Amino acid sequence: MTSVPDTPEPGFRLSQLIYDTRYRSLTIQVVVLFLVMAGAAWLVDNTIRNLNVLGKDFNFGFLGNRSGYDIAQHLIPYSNDSTHARAMLVGLLNTLWISFVGCITATVIGVFVGVMRLSPNWLVSRLMTAYVEVFRNIPLLLWILVAIALLTEVMPAPNAYRINPTTGEAQTSMILFDSVALTNRYTAIPSMEFLRSLGVVNTPFAPISLDVVAVLALFAVSIWANRRFVGWANAVQAATGVRPKTWWKSLLILFAPVIVLLIALGFRLHEPTLQGFNFTGGTNVSNAFVALWAGLSLYTGAFIAEIVRAGILAVSKGQTEAAAALGMRSGRIMRLVILPQALRVIVPPLISQFLNLTKNSSLAIAVGYMDLRGTLGGITLNQTGRELECILLMMLIYLSISLVISGAMNLFNRKVRLKER
Repeated sequence: MTSVPDTPEPGFRLSQLIYDTRYRSLTIQVVVLFLVMAGAAWLVDNTIRNLNVLGKDFNFGFLGNRSGYDIAQHLIPYSNDSTHARAMLVGLLNTLWISFVGCITATVIGVFVGVMRLSPNWLVSRLMTAYVEVFRNIPLLLWILVAIALLTEVMPAPNAYRINPTTGEAQTSMILFDSVALTNRYTAIPSMEFLRSLGVVNTPFAPISLDVVAVLALFAVSIWANRRFVGWANAVQAATGVRPKTWWKSLLILFAPVIVLLIALGFRLHEPTLQGFNFTGGTNVSNAFVALWAGLSLYTGAFIAEIVRAGILAVSKGQTEAAAALGMRSGRIMRLVILPQALRVIVPPLISQFLNLTKNSSLAIAVGYMDLRGTLGGITLNQTGRELECILLMMLIYLSISLVISGAMNLFNRKVRLKER
């Protein structure tokens, strides 16, 4: 019996890079990569040539120069003698702060309105529908301008809170147990004070209050202890079928240690008082911040409401009927059965709304709130003439913020999504 020799494999040919499916995709990727790199190199070279023609160079040395302008709202110490880098940092912190509080309030509003839109009460559901349709169909900038106009024109002047010696009464009174004053320039709110303070640590970045650090650290420990306690209750329920009462014990674990620490530190609220023409003793929150906060929260809350409503409707009605058959009330059904399952539908589009709110905060320039756009992309850019550097820095910072938010929400999304077994 004769054996047939194996046919030798042909050697590699350059034509295989195009016609052979094993190599074609790699060839296309390499070509596209080189084209992108060539385009980027041309763009950089063209930019440098144009800057040279204008007598400019590309550097970020201007960040170390004196800024020479004031910022009314700042979370860390700042003066006009600070550098442009410090001004940029102040603007960035203002952007992060308004984005943080805006995301929280918009989420609260969106969840409440989204649930109420599904209410069997005709009037309630129609009112929530009207809110959603009105707020999401009018540009955000207009809502911010409406908010600042209302605060400026409708709210009383600070001297309206002064007691008239003739009548013994003031033209208007403070709200929330005489602790908050709404004026046409700012909102005066109480400030925190520790009579037996642990002190302050001065750092190049900002002074750090040891009292606040101690309270936050203790609260974090309380949250960890409560999670352990809830885990124990779940184990008991799984073993015996009876769940121990945990609500009051959880509240005690969460808040009792913090309250005891606050009492030990002599915590109190220093209420604002009218001294001369302005309120002192508390914290004056600018109307620009309040208007921007209200506009962002109400506008984004309308979109989140629709996301929440869609997520709830995506849960099978059989889940509600089964929970009701077990004797659960409607409120507990929504909180314990429907919303946890609806989160799998709600979280992905919710990420986009958080990103939109963060980027929309750049509209703060319309009301004079000095965020990143107002400092780095506004006054610093105009003073230094470094348009390219300032714009690139802003783009990089906003991109970094968006990626961090997206990454954090994606982690949460992976935690709540349905896991197949």
